[in-house]
Amino acid sequence: MDGLRVRDLRVVFDGFAAVDGVDLDVPPGDLRFLIGPNGAGKTTLVDAVTGLVKATGSVRFGGTELLGRPVHRIARMGIGRTFQTATVFEELTVLQNLDIAAGAGRGPLTMLRRRSATPPIVERTLATVGLVAQRDQLAGTLAHGQKQWLEIGMLLVQDVRLLLLDEPVAGMSHDERDATGELLDAVSRDRTVVVIEHDMDFLRRYARTVTVLHAGKVLSEGTVAQVQADPRVQEVYLGHAVAGEG
Repeated sequence: MDGLRVRDLRVVFDGFAAVDGVDLDVPPGDLRFLIGPNGAGKTTLVDAVTGLVKATGSVRFGGTELLGRPVHRIARMGIGRTFQTATVFEELTVLQNLDIAAGAGRGPLTMLRRRSATPPIVERTLATVGLVAQRDQLAGTLAHGQKQWLEIGMLLVQDVRLLLLDEPVAGMSHDERDATGELLDAVSRDRTVVVIEHDMDFLRRYARTVTVLHAGKVLSEGTVAQVQADPRVQEVYLGHAVAGEG
């Protein structure tokens, strides 16, 4: 497995430093949560890693520098992300969504041919994301949480090695959040996973390590317990309720 190494990352918009000299190490197999108030630079950091915004510094995954590479080349290196709103092909079935994603590296003529059998990686992924029973269901009719799982599955069938997930449990029910946490725990056993999150209950249950961003800089980092105990974090983000919880 490969880890993510970020050094002195800076993203500047019209003179404003949205990400201001961030150093970040996410070792292979980590389930890292990025938290911080709105405007802290969380999504911009992920945008920089995936090539969506220009940045300076260094971002290395598996020893390869990412900065300066176009978005599609970064994706081909096994780096995938989700956004706050799931982007799936709603008029296609769950199986078709996964099959299209699995064929992302195939040529146009190959894509037009009907497959005689479902690829093994698609079958495995259906089970991993808990959508076996929904395989022939139109993606547009799935529950909110199921759409998020399908989007994660569409990355898994591409053999993504670094998953960057932007608020994956936003708007989910309690049961959906639990299922998502179990999914991320399973996925991170052989991949590196970074999660932008605001749901503190979800973070406490599933984060292995936490990085807190504030005003474009790393404010605190460590286990959930270490971050919760940091007075600076309590002051700028988590609030006195967390301190009171001990």
